[in-house]
Amino acid sequence: MLSASEIHFCVKQRPIVDQASLSLEAGEILAVLGPNGAGKSTLFKILTGDVPCKRGEIGYNGCPLHQLKSKQLAQIRAVMPQHSEVNFPFTAKEVIELGLIACRSSQPQKLLRDVMELTQTTSLQNQQFQHLSGGERQRVQLARVLVQIWEKKPFTRYLLLDEPTSALDIAQQHTVLQILQQLKDRNIGVLVILHDLNLAAQYADRVLLLKNGMIEACGPTTDVLTEKTLSKVFDHPVTVMIHPITGRKIISTDHFYRNPSQNINKAYYGNSI
Repeated sequence: MLSASEIHFCVKQRPIVDQASLSLEAGEILAVLGPNGAGKSTLFKILTGDVPCKRGEIGYNGCPLHQLKSKQLAQIRAVMPQHSEVNFPFTAKEVIELGLIACRSSQPQKLLRDVMELTQTTSLQNQQFQHLSGGERQRVQLARVLVQIWEKKPFTRYLLLDEPTSALDIAQQHTVLQILQQLKDRNIGVLVILHDLNLAAQYADRVLLLKNGMIEACGPTTDVLTEKTLSKVFDHPVTVMIHPITGRKIISTDHFYRNPSQNINKAYYGNSI
């Protein structure tokens, strides 16, 4: 289990993350949601070890984070930050191959082929990374972190991603989240920062809502994504409906739609129906 207890982080005496506690189990997707400036990326960097935190405890599989050496940490967790700089003229495949450094695969070429096919990056492999579009770069970086943890291991591992769908179109967003769901069967826990509430509603097992550095709610997705809680966190009217086919929650932020008793088809598809 990845655990964090009472994390507190300040900048110039201003709390950015305030007494935050959370856990991430193998085989689940935990989505972190919140408005801009809520502290999501700072919390992310603290959990990955990129930002040291003097107050609070963080542990991976029962071992305190500060006791893990870089190589040990790389074997149990992979990280995809919001922005990744590549300062060398690497091809897409060479960037993806960086994920092999920590995984010690017995079949590295097969692993690369499988992951590139999964992330639809095979056609990009010989292109210069710096010449790719934003969405293509995001898929290549996803492939890199997946290579690091894709092979099954007897111990629990973790994947932490900061807005991995921000530059992707609708189809690719769902492809990425479907890939993350596949990791659940590989003894892997996934923590992902998202902005799209409906993607979280559809794919996350649990949701953590962050506002002003404090955790407003954390629990099963259906319990946390309520109109009252979301409206409070985002300071905007939110309506939660049920999709007539899937039975999943649909979250509407349209300011003009405030009557949940209206026909679901009109609310979701528009008045033309």
